[in-house]
Amino acid sequence: MPRAGVTAERLTRAAADMADRTGLDSVTATALARHFGVTAASLYSHVKGIDDLRARLAALALDELADRVAAALAGRAGKDALTAFANAYRDYAKAHPGRYAAAQIRLAPHTATPDVVTAGRRHTELTRAILRGYGVPDDEQTPAVRLLASTFHGYVTLEAAGGFAHTGDVDTSWSRVLDALDTALTHWPAPTPPSRPDPPTTP
Repeated sequence: MPRAGVTAERLTRAAADMADRTGLDSVTATALARHFGVTAASLYSHVKGIDDLRARLAALALDELADRVAAALAGRAGKDALTAFANAYRDYAKAHPGRYAAAQIRLAPHTATPDVVTAGRRHTELTRAILRGYGVPDDEQTPAVRLLASTFHGYVTLEAAGGFAHTGDVDTSWSRVLDALDTALTHWPAPTPPSRPDPPTTP
């Protein structure tokens, strides 16, 4: 019988807080059981296993991040929207490193719950809304989404790891990165047409 006071939602939030304090790898059934004063086996009355818990944690983090981004984007377009999105993303990663790490993990297909899929789609749609403001064509938005995602993730990951600790003002560099992205989106290149094979030569 599930222990009173322990629910899947409470487990997920406890796991999120633990991940932020001590890292995502510290989130184990044993650590959570100790936190709640129960046996590790009893947790499985609420979640299917550690993979299920991580999927729930990923969904929580993705939803929280999407909520922040959506609030930041309200009423904005163009570079203002790009900057608001980027700053909300970076601020969340800095404030909640464990949650952010959970949002990035690649889940096995059987653990990618509808909540995770829905949250992931929210992020994509928020990003595409920015691209539409720049006039990036629909058939060019996938590479543009990937450009923004890889730039934001790469920057905040290197920053968190101390990769920029001795290379100047990271906030100034961040602003310049956003300037460069604004220029790239404003002048998004037309797709290169496929090359045609050279005609055969006659002897």
